[in-house]
Amino acid sequence: MKIFFFVFLALASIASSASDTIFVDLQTNPFSIEKFPAGVFKPQSKNIGEVVVWFHGGMTSSNCKKGLIAGSDISKILSTKFKDKLVVSPSACKQNHWLNQIQQQSVDQVLDSLSKKIKKQITEISIIGISDGSLGVIAYSLWGKRKIKNRILISSFGEIIGPPAQVAQMLLQSQKNLGTWKFIQGGADRLYPKEKSIPWIQTFCQNIASPCELKFDESGEHDFSYWQQHHLDWIFKSFAK
Repeated sequence: MKIFFFVFLALASIASSASDTIFVDLQTNPFSIEKFPAGVFKPQSKNIGEVVVWFHGGMTSSNCKKGLIAGSDISKILSTKFKDKLVVSPSACKQNHWLNQIQQQSVDQVLDSLSKKIKKQITEISIIGISDGSLGVIAYSLWGKRKIKNRILISSFGEIIGPPAQVAQMLLQSQKNLGTWKFIQGGADRLYPKEKSIPWIQTFCQNIASPCELKFDESGEHDFSYWQQHHLDWIFKSFAK
């Protein structure tokens, strides 16, 4: 009983991190439907302005409820500068990762449900991804149905999807390349060395035919905590009117 009580408290703590939770049904295989949760982090203002989708890292981990807490940091960050940003943080895990097209459809299902809840059409969003969450930014840009205003890709390596010119061409052909692209990358990234990540980003920006920029810090690390401590202005600038 004590063990059960501890687990219950832990789950309650996770659920309380988001101000609301949306579950969507995902057909993970022909014989199984799973419920995937998304955390909703409401803004301080009663008037909701921009909706921001956060794609968390660790997209193949065994934690299928990561979205309930993953959007907390970016929501708090944005609230220090903007009072009307609503953050949506969907979940990915195991084989249902960000590069799974069905998983990306579930992101739009979450936004459809949210639109009904807040009684406001969500036709345009901004999207942010950290680590392999940045792959989610590119994937949603390919398969998502909503217009994208801003994209921020932090500590990313798009070569996992393909060569930069090829990925850019895929986006151009899908006509989903509109909106801005901002890459935030560090020279001390332990997973994606600058010798590989920077050339990919530079070539991608040359081919995407949309506003695209790279913000680079030689001392920048892979962890989001580094960017929180040193370069919040790079994130804020993307949302400035």
